[in-house]
Amino acid sequence: MRASLDRLYDAAGWLAALCMVGTLVFVLLGIFGRLFDFHVRGTDAYAGYCMAACGFLALAYTLRRNEHIRVTLLLGHVPAAARRALEVWCHVIAVALAAILAFYSVRLVWQSRAFNDISTANDATPLWIPQLAMAAGTVILLIAVVDAFVAVLRDGVKAAPGDEPARIE
Repeated sequence: MRASLDRLYDAAGWLAALCMVGTLVFVLLGIFGRLFDFHVRGTDAYAGYCMAACGFLALAYTLRRNEHIRVTLLLGHVPAAARRALEVWCHVIAVALAAILAFYSVRLVWQSRAFNDISTANDATPLWIPQLAMAAGTVILLIAVVDAFVAVLRDGVKAAPGDEPARIE
């Protein structure tokens, strides 16, 4: 199970990287179109869709790779029992927020499809298509947060926040 979850998070990270390349391609296509006097419809909208997809798909990957900013000032100054209670409480809140975000993201895709909602940009793309990446990213984030919550319940807090090696970021 651990290997398949890690593959899911890595796949989301690679898709986010691919979307970042897509953003660059669409931005450069728009720039070169203005420079060389040709027009490709919707390049600005597609760049925005790719950028949003990149952001949502990268959420779970960065959470699992500990590349996110984590506030540990309070956790470093409380006793171990209180630290565990705070970790569990924080993870319960994170699961609830991730579940709400995933639910409404999936619901937004469903409603956009049901109402035939299209982009107001000059590309007239059905909005449910770019919203799929957002919904997929939030569902994968929910899986990652539940995975972290189960790890905290099962293993507890592995090390005090002050035990982490210093990093320069």
